[in-house]
Amino acid sequence: MISGWVLRGLVTAHLVAVFGQPVFAGVYLSGDFDGLRMHATGANVATSIGYLQVIAAVVVWVRLRQVWPFMASLGLVVAETAQYVAGQDGALWLHIPLGVATIAAVAMMFVAIWRQPVVGHA
Repeated sequence: MISGWVLRGLVTAHLVAVFGQPVFAGVYLSGDFDGLRMHATGANVATSIGYLQVIAAVVVWVRLRQVWPFMASLGLVVAETAQYVAGQDGALWLHIPLGVATIAAVAMMFVAIWRQPVVGHA
């Protein structure tokens, strides 16, 4: 079904976006202050994709009767939002480890979503 493919596309885009974040942070830490702007823009993109992913997961839940993508996406968005706020507040003690965990979780979701068939239970 198309809803499953849309979710796969969003999870893939989400993975690409979150993997760019440490790169942008590294650019900033290397002394290029434009890296901070890129990191902030990347955060906006990754978070927006995450919210779209939750919406697509709701559609998958309703149409294909698969709840796990919604629960996983919701957990990711909650963690990502907390990480976003921590970054805005300069709480690097929380922002960095939560960022590492978020990247790992999105990567695991990517693997899981591509291993599952994109069909509903009749």
